[in-house]
Amino acid sequence: MSIVVIGVNHRTGPLALLERVAVPPDALAKAITSLVSRPNVREAAVLSTCNRTEVYAIAERFHGAYADIRDFFCELGSLDPDDLHPHLYSQHDDAAVTHLFEVASGLDSVVLGESEILGQVKVAWEHAQAEGGSKATLNLLFRHAIETGKRARTETAIGRSTASVSYAAVEMATERLGTLTGRRVLVVGAGDMGEGIAVALVGAGANNITVTNRTEERAMQLAQRVGGAVVPFGELTQALADADVLLTCTGAGTVLIDHDTLAAARAGATEPLLIVDIAVPRDVTTDVTDLPGVTLLNLDDLRDWADRGRQRRSVEAERVRSIVQQEVERFGLEATARQAAPLVAQLYDKAEAVRHGELERFATRLGSLDAAQQAAVDAVTKGIVAKLLHQLSVRLKDDAGTPQGERNAAAVRELFDLG
Repeated sequence: MSIVVIGVNHRTGPLALLERVAVPPDALAKAITSLVSRPNVREAAVLSTCNRTEVYAIAERFHGAYADIRDFFCELGSLDPDDLHPHLYSQHDDAAVTHLFEVASGLDSVVLGESEILGQVKVAWEHAQAEGGSKATLNLLFRHAIETGKRARTETAIGRSTASVSYAAVEMATERLGTLTGRRVLVVGAGDMGEGIAVALVGAGANNITVTNRTEERAMQLAQRVGGAVVPFGELTQALADADVLLTCTGAGTVLIDHDTLAAARAGATEPLLIVDIAVPRDVTTDVTDLPGVTLLNLDDLRDWADRGRQRRSVEAERVRSIVQQEVERFGLEATARQAAPLVAQLYDKAEAVRHGELERFATRLGSLDAAQQAAVDAVTKGIVAKLLHQLSVRLKDDAGTPQGERNAAAVRELFDLG
């Protein structure tokens, strides 16, 4: 049994491909159910952000699981395997553990050290737990990943300065325009990314912010937080006509602003418009750049911009890698330890609880027995439990630390519901 990660990210695939394999939050349950129904996948979690879609799995056989998960990606994006394969990466066991810990620590992000990814890893784990995809092994793995990400941010300076994609988008816009003070800024989307953008805008000196969102209540809450205004989503075209800067980051999954919409909004406009679209899939079509005065930046531009800041954090990144390595070793030790003595103890505790429960259930019938007879019943039932669990306990202890031991431990935890 192996821990496996297979995915596509900002380094291995173009934005157009990332859009096709993105899994929106409302589709995660179906995705996890689909994965764990496949023959070689025992447990599964899906991490899908604007820069990656990855599947973490506990696999019976690596090559079989690779084929199952590759097929999942192909179905997800209506892709031919030959088109997907050059962009797909895969790792297993310690390499897969290291990868997740680096992701949670911000080492694998577009913006080195960004803070949003840790929360996204946690949410991916929560979804997997809710859908029955994350059990004993993935629960242990993701718990350690969260702890690693927290250590990276408390023990190093990796998360200081530009620490999220949202903040980076605002910094990139500020660099382009020189200042955001006095600019009419429109934020489309009031989710987590939209909130990050709006807060970053205030920090960058923006003092004329308008928010729009399909759910107007969320737009109002965000606007109140940053001292901005709200425009109904149905009046997006008019809002575009009044904007100098547009930052969009919805999870709509479909285009919100196309060439014709923006052309209608900008009819007669004389001021330029800067658009920063960090949504995946994109909210704005690329052909809007045909319009006079319109500049469009997306995640590809953000990656190029962020790469320039990586050198400044290289020393902190090395410190984080040292933490990751320590945590990978700690995970390995705990994974091995969980296979043997503690698991055997849990097994015996559960069996003993069942034995006591049955004796209590028949207490009335056994009440006529004298003390010696009751002691004999107690001894006989204890002996049955001990004999039934003896060989299983021996195998768990003998195989601990081996691939077979991992399979045995996971199976026992799942079959006996030991958590």
